[in-house]
Amino acid sequence: MDTENGPLLRARVSAAPEGGKANAALIALIAKSLKIPKTSIGIDSGATSRTKNLRIAVAPEVLSEKLALLKLT
Repeated sequence: MDTENGPLLRARVSAAPEGGKANAALIALIAKSLKIPKTSIGIDSGATSRTKNLRIAVAPEVLSEKLALLKLT
């Protein structure tokens, strides 16, 4: 879903929110889904919250294409 602040993704991971395990699992899930390196993804805010703002370091047009493909599957 798109919002005024950019795309909104909903994801669930089974890792416990202890010691950053859930955050690492979320980054791995997003990286695998978008087919980009995990190192291209960082948490800008919300590291201890259920709602997170992610920084995805890829060209905007590439990210748009990848997100569009996610919507189709």
